[in-house]
Amino acid sequence: MKTIFEKETYDELLTRLGNLSPECERQWGKMTPCQMMEHTARVLEMATSEEQPIKQIFLGKAISWIFKKSFLGEKPFGKNAPTGPDYVIKDEPEMEQTRERLKELITKFHGLGPAGLDGNVHPFFGPLTGKQWGETQYKHVDHHLRQFGV
Repeated sequence: MKTIFEKETYDELLTRLGNLSPECERQWGKMTPCQMMEHTARVLEMATSEEQPIKQIFLGKAISWIFKKSFLGEKPFGKNAPTGPDYVIKDEPEMEQTRERLKELITKFHGLGPAGLDGNVHPFFGPLTGKQWGETQYKHVDHHLRQFGV
C-alpha cells in the first residue's frame, strides 16, 4: 500500500499537485480544484496538529468499527463520501497560495514520518498508527487528485 512516507509516493503527489489547474474538470462532487486543495490541507493540518489535540467524536466511538476496515484497506475511497463540517470549504481560496500551503503540509507530513504521527487521533476513527496515517492520507490526497483527473 502506498504511503506519503515513501519518497517516490511523496514526489508523485507533489508532481500531480503541480499539474492541477482551475480548468481541471471534476469527475464527481461539488468542490472546485482550489476548494479541494484547501479541504485536503485542512485534513493534513488535523493529522499533524501539535497545538490542539484532536478528540474522537462520540459517533466515531460508536460506529467507526463498521467503516474502519475499508478506510484502512487497499481499496480507494468512494466518491461523494461525507466529510466533517470543518472540512467543507465554502469560499474560493486563492489558487497558488493554497497549492503552496498544501505542498508545505505534505512535506511536513512526509518529514514527520510514521513515528511522528503514531497515536495521533483521527476525529472519527480515533488513534491511528503512523503507518495508518501515511496510508490513509495518501489515499485521501490521491482520491481528490483523481477527482480532477490528475
